[in-house]
Amino acid sequence: MSAPFVTRFAPSPTGRLHRGHAFSALTAHAAARAAQGRFLLRIEDIDATRCRPEYEAAILEDLAWLGLTWEQPVRRQSEHPADHQAALDRLAARGLLYRCFRTRREIAQAIASAPHGAMETWRGGPLPADEEARRLAAGETFAWRLHLDAALATLEAPLTFREEGAGPKGETSLILARPELGGDVVLARKDVGVAYHLAVTVDDALQGVTHVIRGQDLFEATHVQRLLQALLDLPEPVYRHHRLLTGPDGKRYAKRDRAQTLAELRAAGVTPQALRAEMGF
Repeated sequence: MSAPFVTRFAPSPTGRLHRGHAFSALTAHAAARAAQGRFLLRIEDIDATRCRPEYEAAILEDLAWLGLTWEQPVRRQSEHPADHQAALDRLAARGLLYRCFRTRREIAQAIASAPHGAMETWRGGPLPADEEARRLAAGETFAWRLHLDAALATLEAPLTFREEGAGPKGETSLILARPELGGDVVLARKDVGVAYHLAVTVDDALQGVTHVIRGQDLFEATHVQRLLQALLDLPEPVYRHHRLLTGPDGKRYAKRDRAQTLAELRAAGVTPQALRAEMGF
């Protein structure tokens, strides 16, 4: 009996889907069908400040228009805070988190002012106990950050992950994970609760995802997530980071650049068959 194959498409409902999203969803869906495996849809809606119900409804509409099907029920991250908090608590109990009171702007300024680019990512570490107590008493807000140096010290061997298509002949290759590239990443914030890296790592494990298929823009995130898997004793999936679609200007399709949405393509008369063919499906 062959090993199970479970993959997912996990968009955030912060806007309408575009060609880039369609390519990623079709790639994962095609891989699941080729392996006679399972294709899941997960809605990553933990950021209540940006996610909207109407965008989630649009995602379902667009994916159905593309001809995709997925298992029910759909997992919505916002409905499972206890799962994410439990993982956060485990890391805290091991002394692998610290409170960071600096704002994003302050950290960006500290990185920019580092001599000779010595600090490309933030690795601040915890404050002295008395200063932390003073800031907490003053009601200052903070984010929970992974204490990278402490986390790396718990490892007994270098971390690796398996990347499909990374070998010279397109075979699966073993990649050395370099979580230090991410620095002391934020794992939870007051305004959005648990942050992306922790939520996606926990959800993939709980859903039994064996193959994470996503865009090349998320390749670096794998290094941090591989570390979290090791710290939380979670299974390690196989990764496949596919190419990114680009527009006529050479830039990759992105929501922030107001890339033409699937809804706009549909309104212009583009058929799902034509779009799939354009992308090689």
